[in-house]
Amino acid sequence: MVLDSIKDAFFTACEKLRLFGKGRLGKIVAIIGVVLVLPILILGFIWNSEPDLFDVDIAAKNYAEQQGNQVVTGYVTTYTLKHVIETLLNKPGGFLSNDVMPPSVMMDNMPSWEFGVLVQVRDLSRAMRKSFSRSQSQSVEDKDLAIAEPQFSFDHRSFMLPSSEKEYKKGLKKLDAYLQRLADSKDQNAQFYARADNLRDWLADVETRLGSLSQRLSASVGKDRLNTDLEGEPGAKQSTYKKELLEVKTPWLEIDNVFFEARGTAWALIHFLRAIETDFADILEKKKAVISLRQIIRELEATQEVIWSPVILNGSGFGFLANHSLVMASYISRANAALIQLSSLLQKG
Repeated sequence: MVLDSIKDAFFTACEKLRLFGKGRLGKIVAIIGVVLVLPILILGFIWNSEPDLFDVDIAAKNYAEQQGNQVVTGYVTTYTLKHVIETLLNKPGGFLSNDVMPPSVMMDNMPSWEFGVLVQVRDLSRAMRKSFSRSQSQSVEDKDLAIAEPQFSFDHRSFMLPSSEKEYKKGLKKLDAYLQRLADSKDQNAQFYARADNLRDWLADVETRLGSLSQRLSASVGKDRLNTDLEGEPGAKQSTYKKELLEVKTPWLEIDNVFFEARGTAWALIHFLRAIETDFADILEKKKAVISLRQIIRELEATQEVIWSPVILNGSGFGFLANHSLVMASYISRANAALIQLSSLLQKG
């Protein structure tokens, strides 16, 4: 399918340039044009391919064997975070969000996907710094995670001085240092505490992210909704007045961006939740929450199905054309509802 598209684009470009160019000079210009355009088209197709899912347990075990480490509590989650960041930086074309040269400067789907992944990387790295690696609120934060976490919050659109990739690699280096110390039985300062309250803190961040994405995806068709911002809280106030009836609609040019941001978010969360299932196995089993977690992963996996349409369609409601954003919103909303249930199970004794 991709090869056919490249071939069709190539012959179309050749035909247009042939008609444009008359005589020897025109032919030379046509050849130069095709030679310059064709590689850009091919790279664009290749670089727009999303990375495949990977098995977090096998990947962590293989890395531990290479490093001569033991797979201790927290090892799979930490390694999965590391591997997701490496995939973000080293996939075909590398990190594209800050590129200023073609073809990546003309692409927006993959940069949106990258941003979705990056937001989840930031949330998990922050949770590891303030919760997972600390036994209580008064304990000292880990020295490596204290440096790594801010690096991942660096502007993803910075081309140079410094580049985004350079800052993320600094954070990656410190994250790997924490991982090595975590597996070292002689270093008792590096810890990962698999506790229900720590997990709930991170899940609360995930809930808000998915809730926001679900609303933005659903707003692709544009619907009026009642203002419920202050509902359920007596005496609640807000800074400025908002109308009772609000029109919420995602701008037409941003619909595909939100869609691919959601796909990137789901791709990262699938791996992180699989790792959580391993490192928090005892807690999840005790709280009878294993099935709930697996259901969340199942819903998110559905968002990674192949997109057969060449463009993200935006049909209205039950209209003739499909609406890919609404389909994505359905999976995201169901995953978010399951997350709320999981948090409730973890809170129970």
